[in-house]
Amino acid sequence: MRLIDELNVLHSSYVTAINGAVEQNDLVRAEQLAHAYDEEAIQLIATREGKTHLLPITRPATVETPLRRWVSRLRAGLAA
Repeated sequence: MRLIDELNVLHSSYVTAINGAVEQNDLVRAEQLAHAYDEEAIQLIATREGKTHLLPITRPATVETPLRRWVSRLRAGLAA
């Protein structure tokens, strides 16, 4: 399987899990899942590309990724 296909499957599984957390009004869990996706995707890419020696990647404490922005918008919408 190509890396992009694996990433798409991974992303889809996390979107499903995040949707489930949101349906249960568990936005903390949704945020945790968004963070976990970022970490798992980075690990997958590093492993497939033979770059695990570069891990862990030092990143800012708060990173704006598409899944995290999505959870933030959901949180704002529910608070309104």
